[in-house]
Amino acid sequence: METRQKSVKLHYGWIVVLVTFLTLLVSAGVRSMPSTLIVPFQEEFGWSRGSISGVLSIGILLYGLVGPFSAALLQKFGIRRMVVTSLAVLAISLAITPMMTTLWQFELLWGLISGLATGMMANVLGVTVSGNWFVKRKGLVIGLLTASSATGQLLFLPMLAKITVEAGWRSAMYTVVGVIVLVIVIVAIWMRNHPFDLGLAPYGSTELVRPATINENAFVAPLLALRSALTNRSFWLLAGTFFFCGFSTNGLIGTHFIPAGHDHGISEVTSASLLALMGVFDLVGTTFSGWLSDRIDSRKLLFWYYGLRGLSLLILPYAFDEANPMLMIFTVFYGLDWIATVPPTVKLATKAFGNARTGMIFGWISVSHQLGASVAALGAGILRDVLGSYTVPFMAAGAVCLLAAFMSLSIPRNQVKV
Repeated sequence: METRQKSVKLHYGWIVVLVTFLTLLVSAGVRSMPSTLIVPFQEEFGWSRGSISGVLSIGILLYGLVGPFSAALLQKFGIRRMVVTSLAVLAISLAITPMMTTLWQFELLWGLISGLATGMMANVLGVTVSGNWFVKRKGLVIGLLTASSATGQLLFLPMLAKITVEAGWRSAMYTVVGVIVLVIVIVAIWMRNHPFDLGLAPYGSTELVRPATINENAFVAPLLALRSALTNRSFWLLAGTFFFCGFSTNGLIGTHFIPAGHDHGISEVTSASLLALMGVFDLVGTTFSGWLSDRIDSRKLLFWYYGLRGLSLLILPYAFDEANPMLMIFTVFYGLDWIATVPPTVKLATKAFGNARTGMIFGWISVSHQLGASVAALGAGILRDVLGSYTVPFMAAGAVCLLAAFMSLSIPRNQVKV
């Protein structure tokens, strides 16, 4: 009977996954806020969309640049300590934001501080948790944790849009600060760094494993990992396709979908609800993608994900009408595909570089993702000011996604685990 009880006992790794999911959910909710702020900032401060987009693009880029160093810091100083610190910095930054009056203050608080703080809680956190706590079900865990961004979007965007419309953007900001404080308490109580700390083996194993140690300086180790990765063809292909992934998701749709809807007479609340609906389907799509990446050649998965995403973006300029069923079809279709690319990309990176360095290498691949997002966020805002519409950015994103689909098939076969 005692043996049976042990066999059905919940592994603490799943509790860590739940706490990490909640942390990433809130971080994603914060990163999704700019799409609800562009129009209010235009109206209150008189800033152009290009200027606002420029600040947001800096935040997106820093969010990615922190990734490789985040992986090293999480391993060196512990997940709980780094996450609590990052959440506290983020809460302070957001609490001060409602007091700003000039663009440079927005650049400092949102472009710099918020970008750095949320960067510590990017996809690298999920990769680190899965690497520390799981031997089996890694693809599923990464899919679940990646899907947290969709859930954050689902929970936060409609609420923030409604609060912004009814009570102003400052009230929405203070609401998020309250949520972050609550999450800080949860992380401080229940987060654990490694199964070894509790005398446990990782899930799917019976062998105790000591935490990986980083002998180099936490800021030097990621640079050494990058230097070794630069000679690997898989790195360039994964980074290249992820550039186009960021270009076509959080940089373009995540930042400009609500303003684009506003241009076509669709209210902020309605557009935010459509983005949230994308989040519902992305939760399903990304989790299922994690399951598939444990079973199917990840190159083929990426080919279909990028290809179908590209086709959906090519039709988006013709679907922007509340009464047009094509807009709802796009919402569902695009949602299923939003960040389904992450689990197979992590799978390929692990195969090419090994589990010990995957966090830092994937961090650098994520830098490419955020660089693409930054380019799209800034470029789409400027093109909207110049051309008066988002048609060209949407069409360009569709074209580069089709290119990424064929790049995925070029990843060396001998480094792919089928």
